[in-house]
Amino acid sequence: MHFKLIIALVDDANTKEIMRAAREAGATGSTVIGSARGEGLSPKKTFFGLNLESQRDMLMFIVEEHLSREVLEHIAAVGGFDESPGSGLAFQLDVDDAIGLKSQIKSIVDEVEDNL
Repeated sequence: MHFKLIIALVDDANTKEIMRAAREAGATGSTVIGSARGEGLSPKKTFFGLNLESQRDMLMFIVEEHLSREVLEHIAAVGGFDESPGSGLAFQLDVDDAIGLKSQIKSIVDEVEDNL
């Protein structure tokens, strides 16, 4: 099996919704790293001229490659990434090797077979 790592950076208020969307599209698990910070094209400022940084979570999903595009598109649609600037960002990377997915392989195989 070949896998992709999907990383989504989302407003912490939307984390559960994005995780649910990823599961609906075939992700079998996730890792959440909380309290990430960042800024987009135009950093937001407060009335004192200070930067206003919203709390972000980094969500990581290891997904079988045949399911990865569907998961990526579904979380982007649910999160409104293209419609609402600053709502989130998601991308995928190739995974050369992974260990520790043995308990999820049966579910992954069943999902891939259903989609192919």
